Amino acid sequence: MLDNFYITIFNHYKKSLGKRSLTVALLYINLLESAITLALGAFILAFASQMKMTTMSLTKFWVIFILVAVFISFKNWMRFNGRKRNILNAKLKPKPMAIHLLWLLPIAGFLIGVILLQVQ
Repeated sequence: MLDNFYITIFNHYKKSLGKRSLTVALLYINLLESAITLALGAFILAFASQMKMTTMSLTKFWVIFILVAVFISFKNWMRFNGRKRNILNAKLKPKPMAIHLLWLLPIAGFLIGVILLQVQ
C-alpha cells in the first residue's frame, strides 16, 4: 500500500518537477510513515494511561519517536533509492488516486496523534 502511494506521488510530480520528484516522493513517504507511527504510539500511550498502567514519560516518548522517525527516513532512503524504485515503477500499474487525498493522509495522521496525546 505504501509503495503504491510512493509511486503515485512520484509519477504525479515527475511530469512537472523532473528529478526533484524523487525528493518530494521521499518526503511524502517519510511524513506518512512518521504520522502512522505517531498515531500508533500516541494511541498506545493514551490507552496505557487510561488503564492506569505505569508508562513512560512524555519526554521519553518524544525521544523514542524521533529515533524511530530517523530510522524510517534512512530506511526509506535506502529502499527507494535506485533499483527498488525502478522495479516498483515497472511492476505496479498506476491507479488513479486523488493527489489531494494522498497529501491529507499524513496531515490526518499527525492530527490524530496530537489529539491522542491530549488524552493523557
